[in-house]
Amino acid sequence: MGDNIASFPAIKPAVPERIVGERRKFRTIWISDVHLGTKGCNAELLIDFLDHTDSETLYLVGDIIDGWRLKKKVYWPASHNDIVWRILKRAKRGTRIVYVPGNHDEMVRPFSGMNFGGVEIARAAFHTTADGRRLMVLHGDEFDTIMLAHRWLAFFGDALYHAAMGLNRWVNLVRRRFGLPYWSLSKAAKHKVKNAVEFISKYEEVVARAAGERGVDGVVCGHIHTADIRTFTQDGRTVEYYNDGDWVEGCNALVEHFDGRMELLHWPEEVARRDSVPSVAAKGDAARAAA
Repeated sequence: MGDNIASFPAIKPAVPERIVGERRKFRTIWISDVHLGTKGCNAELLIDFLDHTDSETLYLVGDIIDGWRLKKKVYWPASHNDIVWRILKRAKRGTRIVYVPGNHDEMVRPFSGMNFGGVEIARAAFHTTADGRRLMVLHGDEFDTIMLAHRWLAFFGDALYHAAMGLNRWVNLVRRRFGLPYWSLSKAAKHKVKNAVEFISKYEEVVARAAGERGVDGVVCGHIHTADIRTFTQDGRTVEYYNDGDWVEGCNALVEHFDGRMELLHWPEEVARRDSVPSVAAKGDAARAAA
């Protein structure tokens, strides 16, 4: 059915897929809160991530497309098409892709249970790790009291958030001119504000408790743009909480290694580390020049 509705696009991406030799391979990758359709989406870093990693399964854990902002103003640069192209190409290569829509892309939720171009749409999903743990995968807005009780306040907060993202872009343009790495203004502010820290902590507890009540070993979510790995106790059982972060502020991904070990990747740090190590070719050139 999906092949009849959505097929792999023939148009080549504006930014060609990089040939990087050996990609970093994982059993599973989770990403969320990409917010395609907004200026806050850090498309350049996400394209770099997709070109340097691969996995057997890729979970898109909500807010991949920002329908809220697109309703107000259409913004869709070529780089956002490039991200969609890369995701669909993974599906064509055989990667299992599961899309769990969030609140910003809630228009996709009615299509749960369907398959579009090799992308499975699911209201929630369950994942079994290589070492046998069962994880519940959902976006997480279901546990946000502001979303549930005061939807108008959520929209107001969204407008303020995107204003902060605009300021964040200008800050990083200046940093780039001086050769400095990416830095998130809003992420730094969030960790300094007591109420934000308390909200995040409470949110993590509520989500972990809900996972424990459903009898699973852990939960993977997004929504609050705060990547984290924590362990909670629910009725004497250990419940693991994983938040895969976002691609607006932190630019994080959650990955599962082939032995079941879970790890958070902070991609700006990965890029900075990679760029700080001279390539073998560059080292050879330097040695020949010195000789």
